[in-house]
Amino acid sequence: MLAISLLLSACGKASNTDGPIVVTFPISALGAEGQVLVRQLSRFMAANPGIKVVQRVTPDAADQKHQLYVQWLNAGASDPDILQLDVIWTPEFAAAGWILPLDRFRPDTAAFFESTIAANRWADSLYAIPWFADVGMLYWRTDLMRAAPATFDELVKEARRSRVGDGPQYGLVWQGARYEGLITTFVEYLGAYGGRILDGGRIVVNSPNALRALTAMRDQIYRDAIVPRSVLTWQEEQTRFAFQNGQAAFMRNWPYAFPLMQDSTQSRVAGKFAVAPMPAAPGGMHTAAVGGAQLAINRQTEHPDAAWAVIDFLTQPEQMRERARVVGQFPTRSAVYDDPELASGLAIQPTMIRRIIEYGVPRPVSPIYTQLSEILQIHLHRALTRQTEPAAALASAQTEMQRLLNRAGLGIGEPVARR
Repeated sequence: MLAISLLLSACGKASNTDGPIVVTFPISALGAEGQVLVRQLSRFMAANPGIKVVQRVTPDAADQKHQLYVQWLNAGASDPDILQLDVIWTPEFAAAGWILPLDRFRPDTAAFFESTIAANRWADSLYAIPWFADVGMLYWRTDLMRAAPATFDELVKEARRSRVGDGPQYGLVWQGARYEGLITTFVEYLGAYGGRILDGGRIVVNSPNALRALTAMRDQIYRDAIVPRSVLTWQEEQTRFAFQNGQAAFMRNWPYAFPLMQDSTQSRVAGKFAVAPMPAAPGGMHTAAVGGAQLAINRQTEHPDAAWAVIDFLTQPEQMRERARVVGQFPTRSAVYDDPELASGLAIQPTMIRRIIEYGVPRPVSPIYTQLSEILQIHLHRALTRQTEPAAALASAQTEMQRLLNRAGLGIGEPVARR
């Protein structure tokens, strides 16, 4: 019923010839995030009396929000004018012709972290502005070791040492269930070993670097025995609870977990942990999978300039600093991290957050990313559960993913064999 009512509302927006231009913006209105947005939009309208911003409340669940957007945009509705997108939706909506290229507005892309801009480009055009960032990171126990490991060899060594005697039950926990979280974990291991999933129109996941990355993940479970087999059914919250309850020395997770685990009434590790970039391997680099929210403009909007004025205002340093202080969300403009007052609102030290975001890598930027991800999830999970060998899993994944790209007209040639 909510979907139907919102769709009818979107399709029925009347043109406004009297009074201010009306710009609609579907957004969650819950908690501190909703409150700070109301304040910011009020300031914008006070400074721009010719524009009125109307919020449309949408579901918080990403899949429900995506479904609503597809209904609105596929129907050619001009309302809503502004869209908040998940980072992996931008190329999908851009290729479908649903959102407006933003290059005409000349945004200062150099002011944003490179990975957040790269995730929002499609066909050499920018289609969304990164609003706030989310990145994968390594949580480590400060009461068990002096410093975070810089390499996976160091991590394995510290994980084994930490479990001696009365140490934690697990060395490391990460998201290993067959869902999108497995891909973000793999992206970070893959980057650590110098590999990639997509290169232009070619799938390149069947490479020596990818084989080393996937083998390392599997070895941590079966050979090194630092990762419990149960992670193959775990998502973010299961890993958080394991670390929070003192059962793990290390955890790969997103920033949301940090303030939750600082609550001493709920967490056994409050005040006993910190974060760092995920480790790297020889020939690779520290890597953080990029998430977060982006702001885009409906291609059918009747007021593109007004919509851009709202987006430009919300993504200015002042608004980003306020969101960081009030909501704890990470700015996507690198210079904002130079503000000494930023630390008062962020659970994690700004210098560390900036360092991790600088290691950010977007997941494959493709309009059919969801389908590509589903294929890769299957084969990665089969390898990690020992249903197949890593080399065979990567070869099958590359073949199937390349065929999908080719069928969609996005591929270049046939799958490339691993060398």
